[in-house]
Amino acid sequence: VQLQASGGGLVQAGGSLRLSCAASGLTFSEYTMAWFRQAPGKEREFVSSIRGSGGGAFYADSVKGRFAISRDNAKNTRYLQMNSLKPEDTAVYYCAAGRTIVSYMRRTDGYTYWGLGTQVTVSS
Repeated sequence: VQLQASGGGLVQAGGSLRLSCAASGLTFSEYTMAWFRQAPGKEREFVSSIRGSGGGAFYADSVKGRFAISRDNAKNTRYLQMNSLKPEDTAVYYCAAGRTIVSYMRRTDGYTYWGLGTQVTVSS
């Protein structure tokens, strides 16, 4: 199983980026997928998650209204559209997948498979 995150980069505050997470070796429609992020010196934190097919999405309060997670099962890919970016959004963003129950969807131990991460840097 491999999860490949891409789309990170350097952007000014107020700008937008779209992250992608492509899966190989698993079928995303059968798994819950999530985005987490980790800033230097901080713990990895939940950003957003979405069920394999159907159901709604979940967001951390810090990104609600600015970020949107979406699925494309035909491409076996998940996306994170990030708008109105702030310097505090600077982090390495990781995608993860697992057969995750609702109570574990915001926890790192709720996911089995992890990508290597993509750096997002927001300048002020």
